[in-house]
Amino acid sequence: MTLWALDAAGTFSGSYHTAVAATNKQILVSPLQGAQQHPSTKGQPTFGFTVQWLFADSTTAFVGQCFVDSRGKETLETTWLLWEEVPSHRDSWKATRVGTSVFTRIK
Repeated sequence: MTLWALDAAGTFSGSYHTAVAATNKQILVSPLQGAQQHPSTKGQPTFGFTVQWLFADSTTAFVGQCFVDSRGKETLETTWLLWEEVPSHRDSWKATRVGTSVFTRIK
């Protein structure tokens, strides 16, 4: 995942390159859009972002919090919900997947 700078309103964008997918199509780097809670004095804000997968008929929403340890190491802990397009409302029960992901900065 690559994130670009946060703007004054707390929104950001970037790209996401997943290593896993439930498709036979070629995995493509996909765009993401998000927003961060205004940073608190503790500096460990909550955030959310969505990824529009360019190779699948699905969208994933991530929500989480940025934790910063005493050495300045940032860790993003998230829970995600993926909704995959299904043929009808009757099939919506099988459209979702839920999981967690943890991200750290690579310098």
